[in-house]
Amino acid sequence: MIYLQLFWAFFISNILGYGGGPPSIPLIQNEVVDHYGWLSMQEFGEILAVGNALPSPIATKLAGYIGYQVAGVPGAAVALLATIAPTAIAMILLLGFLNLFRNSPQVKAMTQSVRPIVTVLLGVMTYEFLKGAVEGIGWMQTGILTAASFLLLEKWKLHPALVIVMAMGYGFFFIG
Repeated sequence: MIYLQLFWAFFISNILGYGGGPPSIPLIQNEVVDHYGWLSMQEFGEILAVGNALPSPIATKLAGYIGYQVAGVPGAAVALLATIAPTAIAMILLLGFLNLFRNSPQVKAMTQSVRPIVTVLLGVMTYEFLKGAVEGIGWMQTGILTAASFLLLEKWKLHPALVIVMAMGYGFFFIG
């Protein structure tokens, strides 16, 4: 039964996550944390942070890791298959059809209408992470990490992987 649950959780998250990794992340979080309870919000946030520092699509990294945590190697395989299956099905069945109508106003409107929804989903997830950080390490540490991350990313244009590693180091030495 666990394999069916893993498949369904990642299949649904990725079939509804139109547009790649960012739209899929809140959907995966909802299934893994809220629906099935396989991970806490803090654990999911840590996996997401490490996954973002590694190359390749985020959804497959999350699927592989979470599938392995829940049901070992077979669980990782099932979760990865469920993550890849929606894209493969869509490409095989719909790509030629969509290509015919790519300049259609309806297709353009559909694509544009997804953006605000993704923004809201990412905003809700960010709020949940912020709330968890404040509960875990307090306002001061959260504020320091937030301000430092913002400056490093926006002002000095450091690569996000370096900022994640630096935040992990800060946590190890000053919080941990």
